Amino acid sequence: MSLDDDRPAGVEDVHELAQSMPHVTVEYGSGDNPVYQVGGKSFVFFRNPRPDAVDPQTGVRYPDVIVFWVESQDDKQALVQDESTPFFTTPHFNGHPSVLVRACRIGELTRKELAELVQDAWLSRASARRAAAWLKEHPPASG
Repeated sequence: MSLDDDRPAGVEDVHELAQSMPHVTVEYGSGDNPVYQVGGKSFVFFRNPRPDAVDPQTGVRYPDVIVFWVESQDDKQALVQDESTPFFTTPHFNGHPSVLVRACRIGELTRKELAELVQDAWLSRASARRAAAWLKEHPPASG
């Protein structure tokens, strides 16, 4: 583990970590927001302000929502159930295997936690062959 692992994550880390995964391509959605893909499937993307993600006090649309795919609904629930974390979801994403994080709250995660989130997102969308090859080279740390 490097000293860098424990520092607060930044939005630039999202880009760096997503691009560092194998076989990644970047498409650009509306508003020129990056969409990181593996095998043509998105695993991390930046959203435009949408009516489903708004400030509860003002009703203003969040301008900085990042979507991370997750492996399962159980994984999603584990992340969003604790309201003290930066993870959330909206009714638009009900049944969708992803969690949302506002860019302005990404610093509540360490770089190591963000790396795990990005890697898990990639693994959830990569082909079985690519995922197995990556896991062979990067075995999970035993806890």
